[in-house]
Amino acid sequence: MHLSFDTRPAVQIDTPVLVTYVFEKDNRIEGALAAIDQALGGRLKRMADSGELTGKVLETTLVHDPPGLAAGRLLLVGAGKPEKFDGIILRRVAGLALRSLRSKSITRMTFLLREGERNAAGAEAAVEGLLLASFDSDFYKTEKKNGKVMERAVLAGAEGASVEEIEEGMERGRIIGESQNFTRSLVNEPSNVLTPRVLAERAEAMARECGLDVDILDEKRIAELKMGALLSVAQGSIEPPRVIVVTYSPAQAKAGAPVLGLVGKAVTFDTGGISIKPSEGMDKMKYDMAGGAAMLGAMKALSALKPAVKVIAVVPATENMPGGKAQKPGDVQFAMSGKSIEVLNTDAEGRLILADGITYAKKLGCTHLVDAATLTGAITVALSNVSAGAFTNNQEFEDRLLASARRAGEKLWPMPLDDEFRDMIKSTIADIQNISSGRGGGASIGAAFLREFTDDTPWVHLDIAGTAWLDDQKPWAAKGPTGMAVRTLVDLAMSLE
Repeated sequence: MHLSFDTRPAVQIDTPVLVTYVFEKDNRIEGALAAIDQALGGRLKRMADSGELTGKVLETTLVHDPPGLAAGRLLLVGAGKPEKFDGIILRRVAGLALRSLRSKSITRMTFLLREGERNAAGAEAAVEGLLLASFDSDFYKTEKKNGKVMERAVLAGAEGASVEEIEEGMERGRIIGESQNFTRSLVNEPSNVLTPRVLAERAEAMARECGLDVDILDEKRIAELKMGALLSVAQGSIEPPRVIVVTYSPAQAKAGAPVLGLVGKAVTFDTGGISIKPSEGMDKMKYDMAGGAAMLGAMKALSALKPAVKVIAVVPATENMPGGKAQKPGDVQFAMSGKSIEVLNTDAEGRLILADGITYAKKLGCTHLVDAATLTGAITVALSNVSAGAFTNNQEFEDRLLASARRAGEKLWPMPLDDEFRDMIKSTIADIQNISSGRGGGASIGAAFLREFTDDTPWVHLDIAGTAWLDDQKPWAAKGPTGMAVRTLVDLAMSLE
């Protein structure tokens, strides 16, 4: 999709469809809407007064052949109450507009930013919304019914704005939106296509294209590094594991600057191993590599945005299968750190591979760590699909990450990681066990296990199990992978110095 900015007044823009948004009780029809309303002879005011134009969030009104406008049609999207309007809603408004028009085989549109959003942040959010809405998960359908591809989207609304600032915001939105869609494309792949080796190949191709350093650890090097926790998960599959390491180095790094480590779980298919999952919904377990894919998407974006700090992504990739060589409940494994782990449940495998990923990231010199993983079903019990859970050993670092999430428009919720959870993973025959012997608190217990490998390194764990996948299509987004955490991680890296 080609993106551009038009500096002309909205009434003069020749476009198949001019899109903008209205708020609830927007009867005054001010600013950009006033000029459009004047061209329409007061029609918008009359529609608002009659209740036809309500402004309720994501409610649409399409005006054909609007008199006085150069546009062929005018699409008005409800943005809800002005006091609740933010980047999340702006992305959804833009996304809904694109998907609605595309379904009518409209291939060009112009999106008009209103006064409060005529800045870099507004332009970025609108472009991200358009790009994210352009993604569909029907890669393998031989007959597609989503309408034509949106070929061109133009942003407008130059009055009182800095064109340079808006264009900078658009470019940032393009970079992040395309990187988030790269993540989604990886998560969307079936596991017979995207094996650990293929994921490593695609990561390597992306890194080389983006000018990033890349190192792929095969099973021999993984064994030499004594990554026993990762190897224990991989041993049940005929597919060998990989560890993907992608590094961004700034041109002029400041002395003493932090090194951000992004560790992502990439189980390309999870049967649960010997502790096998129920068959219902198991097909969705191709998405168990969404955390690793998010890290790769973030690195793709950072290669273009060029933060001032070094960033290293470490993505352990494997399948979790119940083969003849698979580990069994009760086995004891040794992680790269030297800790012994009693494996009570082979379906708690994500924390095992992340343990070695975290240790290796520290070995590579990372001073701050964020991991992302579809780690537990328990997080969906607590937070449904609304927010991802955030756990930490360093409140200051978590606060910084939460601030990034707010700016990025991704919902994170801080979760408890009290010392009592550490007691729940004490083993009688090993240093720790991979699940609790009791009941409840599964998301915190998974995080407590990971904390055992962080030592004093500031660390945040993101459990994205409930937010990495949309089970139902939304007006602004397709069913399937969301690319959760990419925008937050990019903002965090850009804010560190």
